[in-house]
Amino acid sequence: NAWYGPYYDLIQQALAKTAPVTTEQLYTGLLGVVGILFLAVTVSVLNLFFVSHYIFRWRTAMNQFYMANWEKLRHIEGASQRVQEDTMRFSTTVEGLGVGFVRAIMTLIAFLPVLFTFSETITELPIIGEVPHALVWAAVLWSLFGTGLLALVGIKLPGLEFRNQRVEAAYRKELVYGEDNEDRAQPATVAELFANVRKNYFRLYFHYLYFNVARIFYLQADNLYGLVVLIPSIAAGKVTLGLFTQIGNVFEQVRGSFQYLINSWTTIVELMSIYKRLKAFEAVIYNAPLPEIDRNYLVREAEGGEMAANKPT
Repeated sequence: NAWYGPYYDLIQQALAKTAPVTTEQLYTGLLGVVGILFLAVTVSVLNLFFVSHYIFRWRTAMNQFYMANWEKLRHIEGASQRVQEDTMRFSTTVEGLGVGFVRAIMTLIAFLPVLFTFSETITELPIIGEVPHALVWAAVLWSLFGTGLLALVGIKLPGLEFRNQRVEAAYRKELVYGEDNEDRAQPATVAELFANVRKNYFRLYFHYLYFNVARIFYLQADNLYGLVVLIPSIAAGKVTLGLFTQIGNVFEQVRGSFQYLINSWTTIVELMSIYKRLKAFEAVIYNAPLPEIDRNYLVREAEGGEMAANKPT
């Protein structure tokens, strides 16, 4: 970030012709950031490599634990999928979210003190006026607003994703049976199972419709938010182009870190649905009550059979 200020001030001098600037100066200025970029690439590659290995070992431990209790688990709906696919998706999803969370924390540690420093220059916010630590408050409040908004409008999505996995598993299970048994996967049965898949997807699409309206609207507004916050200071002539670029970069980094939940919300929804499925395994192993969504499934299965239980509710 320290590179931005002098370099963009140099660009401003070249554009405004307030001082002689040569192409050599501009090219040489770029060399200052090349070493940092190479170091960042090296650290990122090594980080992803070691994290991936660690996560697979975690998946291995989960797989071995569930298979050691397979006799208890094999009767649960979609047991094979939960052991094979859900453990894989759970570990890889946690990997992505975990790496993103650590990156967000490290970014805050690096850039939040810098933002406090810039807040000594930027002391005024639109409409509100003079505010101590204006940039920090602007980043925090805007991020909290977005997180609360998406949590509210997306409250139904985890349960719908869970049901989506269930109807997909039922459809896939029947097709697998049909590979070895010609009496299974009959047209009427398959058609009914796929109708359940279609119904659940259409319901999911509807709820994602208003969720995406809120999410995309917020993200588009976020693109302009940093500029809006700085407009009073720009109009007052408090910042040069270099300082404006520095502040914009730091403000974006801090805001992006605070918006970790917003940027990861669809992935978190997927993780919550996987967690709901694996939680049933834990309940059976430890003789605890099943989650409500699994209890309801067993009630429907007892009353109307497997086909009735697999219908979306």
